This record gives sequence, C-alpha cells and structure tokens, in this order.
Amino acid sequence: MRYAQLVIGPAGSGKSTYCSSLNQHCETIRRTMHIVNLDPAAEVFNYPVAMDIRELVSVDVVMEELKCGPNAALIRCMEYLEDSLYNWLDEELENFTDDDYLVFDCPGQIEIFTHVPVLKNFVEHLKKNGFNVCAVYLLDSQLELPHVNILSKMDLLQDKSNIEEFLDAEPRTMLAGLNQRMAPQFAKLNKALIELVGQYSMVRFTPLDLRKERSIQYVLSEIDKCIQFGEDAEVKIRELDEDMDQLEL
Repeated sequence: MRYAQLVIGPAGSGKSTYCSSLNQHCETIRRTMHIVNLDPAAEVFNYPVAMDIRELVSVDVVMEELKCGPNAALIRCMEYLEDSLYNWLDEELENFTDDDYLVFDCPGQIEIFTHVPVLKNFVEHLKKNGFNVCAVYLLDSQLELPHVNILSKMDLLQDKSNIEEFLDAEPRTMLAGLNQRMAPQFAKLNKALIELVGQYSMVRFTPLDLRKERSIQYVLSEIDKCIQFGEDAEVKIRELDEDMDQLEL
C-alpha cells in the first residue's frame, strides 16, 4: 500500500507553505515524505520537489502556444495531465515503492474543480495504483469567523450509510484520536486545537441536496443561526408586545 495527501484550497490559503512545513517536520522526525508539485504555474518552491507537473506541461508554454490567458492555460494543462495519466504519471509513480508517502501540492484556481473532472479522475487513478488518498483542504483562518462548511452534491452520493460520522465530528472523539496517535508532550496542543476547531465549527459539515427544499432550508437556517439573523426582529416584536401590554393597562 502507498499513501497520498491531496492538498487543495483557494489560491493564497497556504498550501505550499503547509507542504514546506510538513517536509521540514518530517525531516526532523526522520520520516520520509515526498512532495509533488501539481501546479503548472508554480515558480518558487521551499521544499524539494520529488515530481513536477511542469516537466510534462507548464502554463507559460501553453499561454505562448495557444495565445490564451492564464486561467484558460491552466485548464488546458490539467486536461493534458488527465490525458497523460497512463503514461507520464504511471512512469513517475514507478519511482516510488510500497509504503511511500506522497503529498500533492495542487493549484488553487476554482476552475479546475468546476470546469473539468481532472482531479477526481486523478484521485481515482491513484487509488487504482494502490494509494490510500486523503484530501487536505486548507482554509485561511485570518477571517476569524464562524464557518459553515457545506458538503455539496449530496444527490450524487450513492452510498450515504457512513456519512453521519463525517458531518459532525465529536470533539472528545477527535481529541482522543489525536492523543492516541501523538506523543504525550502534545496533549496540551491537541486540547487547544480541538477547542479552536469546536469554537469555530471547522470540522462540522452541513449536507446539501439541491433536489430537496428541506435540505436548502436547513442550510439557510444554519447560516442564519451563525449571523443571528432574525434575532433582532424577535427582540423588537417582544418589546412592541410589552409596550402594547402597558398601553392596555
């Protein structure tokens, strides 16, 4: 068995910084991990690149040859990657052996998720090659706001039998899992991390099935609850009722 992280998230959310820090940490604890660049527009790396999509195709070359902008060039590059899964990618993966751990640093442009199925097919190809894959989604915490994480396209999910355990992870269960897997000196850090996650609802997902009105209403109610929508109106109604009661007296 081989293992992989697919590091995704908006542009500027810190994906490459995460990969660099992860690489440094693994070097410190003497654990082998290979970072793969999947961004054909990347220029500078703060980690050793074990595999690089730019050896296959780059945004600059596509822009020059097709006379197109960077976003269109990125999509073309990712489509070319999809066409090369059974040759270039398979040849590159032959350089890694069983138990190897790869971290794929992905582009942040939303177009590669909304316009083309490249990453989905890429992940399926990794699975067929014996990889256990986890998606690591980075979200910038600088906003310091409660988060409503929506798990979309539930209507396309065939097997929903185990979905509940992923929708609302219990903090104590997460803390127990962290403490079980990490050394005792990290206990205070784990506790602080789980408290932060719980405070901002970072590991809670609201399922959205667009075919069902009640699902849309539930998502809306979760967002309304976060921003306290309607509470001010309720207070004003209560105050008005009290004023009316006073007048009647």
